[in-house]
Amino acid sequence: MKVTIKLPKPRNPLAVLARQRRAGNHQRNEQSRRALKQQLRRDLVRGE
Repeated sequence: MKVTIKLPKPRNPLAVLARQRRAGNHQRNEQSRRALKQQLRRDLVRGE
């Protein structure tokens, strides 16, 4: 009688590389976006 072992699905090698170099969206980071919003609010308050 043969015994067969079911192997798990192989992982995507590109996903591992992307995660290692912290790949992500190509937008500004959250901190600079928040600073920009605060600056716009300050400008609006000063203008009125």
